[in-house]
Amino acid sequence: MVTHIPAAAERVATDAVSGADGGRRRRRTRERRDALRGWAFITPTVVLVAVLFLAPIGLVLVMSGSQWSLLGGFQGTNSPDNFRNVLADPLLGDAVSFTLRYTALTTVILMPVAFFLALLVQESRRWNNLLRTAILVPSALGIASASLLFYALYSPQIGPLNPILARLGLMDLNSSILGTPGGALWATVVLIVWRFAGYYMILTMVGLQAIPRELYEAASLDGASRITQLRRITLPLLRPTIAMTLILSIAGSLLAFDQFYILTKGGPNNSTLTVVLLIYRYAFETKRDLGMAAALSVLVLVVLVAVSVLQLRALGVSRKEGDR
Repeated sequence: MVTHIPAAAERVATDAVSGADGGRRRRRTRERRDALRGWAFITPTVVLVAVLFLAPIGLVLVMSGSQWSLLGGFQGTNSPDNFRNVLADPLLGDAVSFTLRYTALTTVILMPVAFFLALLVQESRRWNNLLRTAILVPSALGIASASLLFYALYSPQIGPLNPILARLGLMDLNSSILGTPGGALWATVVLIVWRFAGYYMILTMVGLQAIPRELYEAASLDGASRITQLRRITLPLLRPTIAMTLILSIAGSLLAFDQFYILTKGGPNNSTLTVVLLIYRYAFETKRDLGMAAALSVLVLVVLVAVSVLQLRALGVSRKEGDR
């Protein structure tokens, strides 16, 4: 028996199929439009990263395997001669040793100071707001401006520190604080702690304020002291923040340049020569060899990546922990 579908029902079925096909087409069109809009938003960032980050890294990699003088330009490849020359330079060992010593000293002093300041001003009180502003003001200065300020402060001719230290019997009136290796190192460490303590204090405060207050209230009810709360609650939950601040501090110290270039220029007798200052000398002063400077830059980049990975693993910070 043949069943005849009424014309009206057939039209309804046809319209339903057409409507479904049209809905799918509109959905695909909307998805393509959203994808194009997303690419339009992300393209400027991609271009900036490619031009300002990826392209310079590629150029440095090319330079590191080339004979490339500052004035003569590219003169052919010579890989791996640049790396051999860098590793054979006796100044490299001195620069690495001083950079590691400066990094350890700065980090060991700066991190506890920033943590103590964050604990001191984390509560929202009127005087705390004034104190936060006072501590954060030095962070608004550029490192070059701060270095020039401290250079004048340390100057034996116009600086106020020399007369004070001379009255205390710690140094001669006409001697320079920056004139000895130990004095130059400690003077620079004081500058860096003054300049960056407020910045790392703010980062630490963000981590502290993310810890639920209920945990401290429950610990207090259980009779836990402030020291116990610090060891059992604050430090474990602050581990990602500590990892981030450590990475920033160590990476910044390993790449130290401005403060030493302005205060000491690597002196006295290359005693404050950092690795990045040595790169600058290779490129623009002693050798004017961009190939050797690029080779040392590649080595520094590899070390920085390795140190950052080791820090994350040592502190137990992983993506899985972050998701939890």
